[in-house]
Amino acid sequence: MIYLVTGGRGFIGSHFVEKVLEEGHEVIDIDKMTYAASTKLPFDVNPRYTHIKEDICNLDHLPNCDIIVNFAAESHVDNSIESPKIFLRSNTDGVFNLLSLLRAKVYQKPLFVHISTDEVYGDVNEGEKTEDSILSPSNPYSATKAAAEMLILAYARTFGVDYQIVRSTNNYGPRQYPEKLIPRIIHSLETGQKIPIHGDGSYVRDWLYVKDNVRAIYKVCNSDQKNQAWNVSAYNYMTNLEVVKNICKWKGIDSYLDHIDFVENRMGQDYRYSICSQKTRNTLGWSPIKSHLYNFVDRWKNNNG
Repeated sequence: MIYLVTGGRGFIGSHFVEKVLEEGHEVIDIDKMTYAASTKLPFDVNPRYTHIKEDICNLDHLPNCDIIVNFAAESHVDNSIESPKIFLRSNTDGVFNLLSLLRAKVYQKPLFVHISTDEVYGDVNEGEKTEDSILSPSNPYSATKAAAEMLILAYARTFGVDYQIVRSTNNYGPRQYPEKLIPRIIHSLETGQKIPIHGDGSYVRDWLYVKDNVRAIYKVCNSDQKNQAWNVSAYNYMTNLEVVKNICKWKGIDSYLDHIDFVENRMGQDYRYSICSQKTRNTLGWSPIKSHLYNFVDRWKNNNG
């Protein structure tokens, strides 16, 4: 099969490209190479991998492929608050262009797999959100991702586009850009800087190892059940303070609070994200290889040490 991957030089996208190549498929990767893209990757020399440097908003045709997997996105919430128009262009207009080009294909239309986020559900005060829960985004980033999902549903109903939507929780692992919480914590500790933590650090996130996530995405791509949304979660809940505490413990630091700079709350801050991934687990036979809290730091160390 030929996979057309957008954003394949980014954090999650690059791990997905690795997975697809390991499975013996061909990858055409369209990535405009933003500040967060990796310039050198292990699969660059693979003859089944082709990189096209292009913005998905500017594409005027789609290469021949069997499946499109869209990772291309701006994803840092703080940046979306400062520059929402950039997020609207990449995350919504980009999807619109891909769908328009897909619709225009005369012959067999590839499956469109869109990588979304658990943040489209908004704040979850209690319980878990399922794939059928109402979307209630709280910030410009999640709003642009939810808008993209609405476009996909509209194109599916109006033009017969086949799709899959994947909503996963916070990822961590190798090659993550330092603006994200976990690499920022490690970088701050290694350079003697304070770790900026919003509010009192009590905000709850579910942490999913990136390679577990791409295994789920690959299963979604190859599922016979099309035109679905799929939640991907690890049930690996931690507050931001607990993340700092775990990483400090790995580095032999007991007084983790001494390394934190509590900063002003982010506007529109969501207190808690929580999604149910039983549909994905039961239907596709997927589960995280390790989801326990005590494995968290070791997994990072083994992949970055």
